[in-house]
Amino acid sequence: MTQPTVLVLATRNKGKTAEIRSLLSRFPVTIRDLDDFGPIPAVAEDGLTFEENAYKKASVTARVLGHTAIADDSGLLVEALEGAPGVHSARYAGPSASDADRCEKLLAELKGSPNRRAAFECVISIAVPSGAALTYEGRCNGLIAEAPAGENGFGYDPVFHYPPAGKTFAQMTLEEKGRVSHRGIALAELAGEFDKVLIWIGQQMRRSEAAT
Repeated sequence: MTQPTVLVLATRNKGKTAEIRSLLSRFPVTIRDLDDFGPIPAVAEDGLTFEENAYKKASVTARVLGHTAIADDSGLLVEALEGAPGVHSARYAGPSASDADRCEKLLAELKGSPNRRAAFECVISIAVPSGAALTYEGRCNGLIAEAPAGENGFGYDPVFHYPPAGKTFAQMTLEEKGRVSHRGIALAELAGEFDKVLIWIGQQMRRSEAAT
């Protein structure tokens, strides 16, 4: 029997891990994340774009652990803040800030602004230990709510209002959010050709083994 392909998510974010596991649950893969391994070098997310950061995290993780790795870099782009926090979304309120701190800072920055338009963007990179990679992208448009609402999700989900559903991402179930979110859209694109991706991974891993 063919063993499931091991995919390592280059994250320790349990919310993100649960989301990706749910979206790829029907495929013959074993999903792990960084908490399943010992300490590995931290990857500096110093790229200028989501794509640069996603590829850097995936390729470093794949090279260090010897497994195919998936990394995403995503963030919130707020029109009234000229695209901020963007690639700095996770560090917007400081390196040790909580999700609640980041949401609070964002709402303070937008206080009194009539323009609440925003978008979540996500780039997913799948890299093998040799450095070869595939890239998928997704975007979801919405509005910044006046106050947080909902207990689900993570990050800016409590303040990101999705008009077609009439609620924030944090008020959605994992399944509801997965159908419309930036990460869900990128993963749906990936899932749509995942059979081909698995073939590509197998070919790349065999080439790496033959070269050693």
